[in-house]
Amino acid sequence: MLAIDIPALWLQWLAGISLGTFLLGALLMPWLLARLPVDHLRGAPRELVRTHWLLRALKNALGLVLLVAGLVLLFLPGQGVLTMLAGLWLVDLPGKHWLERRLLGRPRVFASINWLRARAGKPPLLPPDAPEIR
Repeated sequence: MLAIDIPALWLQWLAGISLGTFLLGALLMPWLLARLPVDHLRGAPRELVRTHWLLRALKNALGLVLLVAGLVLLFLPGQGVLTMLAGLWLVDLPGKHWLERRLLGRPRVFASINWLRARAGKPPLLPPDAPEIR
């Protein structure tokens, strides 16, 4: 009879998922950031192209999976914040564009994004509009 150590199996799966999301994030994030339009952080969000409801549902489901995986990876080795940002990028939530502008507009993040865009031969992003005073 073959005895399987369940906790060890879980740790192996979690390590594999952690490594996979790290590699996926390292490969996809620079490509995605280079594809952003120059004025992405300015003004109101653009109206997205109408897509089939099934594709939107799959995109949102993948985004939620990445958000949950990013939360888990905050406590495990891996790119938790980067995975959560990728998940946030995919889901359709109210206030998402405001949060994106706020996160990507932070000086160090903004400089890093523009450095990645320069390496890809793309023009730098325009800085976000000044925040509204209430």
